[in-house]
Amino acid sequence: MPSAPAATHRPGSGVPPGAPIRRTAGGFPTLAAVRAPVDPTAADVDVVGIGNALVDVLSHETDELIDRLGIPKGGMTLIDGERADEIYELMGPAVEISGGSAANTIVGVAVMGGRSEYLGKVRDDQLGEVFAHDIRATGVRYEVALAESGPSTGCCLILVTPDAQRTMNTYLGASVHLGPGDVDPERITRASVLYLEGYLYDPPEAQEAFRVAARYAHDAGRIVSATLSDSFCVERHHGAFLDLVEHHVDLLFANEPEILALYRTDDFDEAVAAVREHVPYAALTRSAKGSVVVTPDEVIEVPAVPIDELVDTTGAGDLYAAGFLHGFSLGAELETCGRLGSMAAAEVIAHIGARPVDDLAGQARALLGG
Repeated sequence: MPSAPAATHRPGSGVPPGAPIRRTAGGFPTLAAVRAPVDPTAADVDVVGIGNALVDVLSHETDELIDRLGIPKGGMTLIDGERADEIYELMGPAVEISGGSAANTIVGVAVMGGRSEYLGKVRDDQLGEVFAHDIRATGVRYEVALAESGPSTGCCLILVTPDAQRTMNTYLGASVHLGPGDVDPERITRASVLYLEGYLYDPPEAQEAFRVAARYAHDAGRIVSATLSDSFCVERHHGAFLDLVEHHVDLLFANEPEILALYRTDDFDEAVAAVREHVPYAALTRSAKGSVVVTPDEVIEVPAVPIDELVDTTGAGDLYAAGFLHGFSLGAELETCGRLGSMAAAEVIAHIGARPVDDLAGQARALLGG
């Protein structure tokens, strides 16, 4: 693909002075034909994810309830079982589905036609059975044994306000006890790409599990990807996240607030310049501004896909990662990876819930040229 002339740097675009911006039809950036370094025929699974195994409970609520509960709107707050019961009693009619950020991503990969597997811990209780059955029904491989002791299965109570912001209250339950002993090297190494969920980074044993999983993957020549998940998580464990990104991650996912928190700056261009020094690939989402795909040699802008109505931002980042990973695990061009991410994110924010309802597999095949 011939390259178009570089365009003028735009402050705040994420494209540093001198970095190429390439043009496509419609005035959007053209993306260089850089391919993901993955051979899909060399693995039995495309993407394996590790994260919190939760049951998502979603309901439409008012700003008044958010204020009454005293929780930060638009963020994620960790809660205990007692607090979960309190919030649940105040919620209106809800949709319940197996969830967790990485689980949503891994389901998205499967829905688009990819081969995916999930590692996350649940109890042998009703919610645990619901989680296991539900995620398997989507086509995801889930072979984790249900825990016979310890806390109950976790849940995430998601309050969606009229502005489509989602405020998450997470009871981690059994998922918090995932540790290095739960990381099966065979399950890690049979996948082309490992995907790690930042929300799981609170417990020290989970941090060690991530490092162990990353070592298994790298020893087998696989790609390690991770999502920062939430700026509050990054701030709580800033040093640990920096270490993860600098020493263990090949492909990083983050939204704008998260990447700014990681590099402790208010300037997006500075954050982009920093991340390209630390990872070979980064995919940074910017809501309606689309996303920026970063490599050490180039910064690529990808436009957002327009939608008629924004309904619920739950799962937007999760499904962007799903689309990107689906393309990446197939060795697609980075442009195509970003476009798959934008397509999947646009679909999921047009309805309530973090699971696609449209034919993403067909749309993915069209973008992949298959």
